[in-house]
Amino acid sequence: MTTILSTKKLNEKNKVKLENAGLLIVERNFIKTKKVTFSIDKINKNLIFTSKNAVKNVLSSKNKLIEKPVFCVGNKTKKFLEKKGFTVVETADNAKELAKIISKNYQNTSFTFFCGNIRKETLPNILNENKIEYNEIVVYKTVLKPHKASEKIDGILFFSPSGVESFLQKNEIKNNMCFCIGQTTANSLENITTNIKIAKTTTVESVIKKCIKYYTK
Repeated sequence: MTTILSTKKLNEKNKVKLENAGLLIVERNFIKTKKVTFSIDKINKNLIFTSKNAVKNVLSSKNKLIEKPVFCVGNKTKKFLEKKGFTVVETADNAKELAKIISKNYQNTSFTFFCGNIRKETLPNILNENKIEYNEIVVYKTVLKPHKASEKIDGILFFSPSGVESFLQKNEIKNNMCFCIGQTTANSLENITTNIKIAKTTTVESVIKKCIKYYTK
């Protein structure tokens, strides 16, 4: 039987999808996030979120932020923000696309970027290059939780560059097929393997769909 390792715990619905496709699923949380103490003394005119984790960790300060227009990465992050009462004016599939939208259409305003402690340089670099005014507030910390995969693994589901980093601390990628949630995660593997499939959208469900399609084609 084909064995799939998920680098994060999946909900029951997604596990059943994989099992119904004849796949054996093994799951481990290779990273965890922790909220950190932060100050929101200086908040600019617009807010940027590139992950749902960042949104969750600012909800305690929601009353000071709720009126600000929001720019975010990912449809699930957008839906979560709207569910919590925020107004999302722009969304994109990844940080690079979002930064390009901001640089092209919003040069004359300012932003506050809520992020984790090991966020990628992609968005800040593009904003700096285009002289966009912004500040960063770190609202959570990503902690790696490496595990040794003792099972024979055929495919691996990756959901972040941090998940890739954590996996590689105790495991090697040889002939495994890697299914990635987005281009940024895939970029973390480009010097290690060419066996990479990128989900159509940046959702867990899309990664599952890509995996099932590959093994049942």
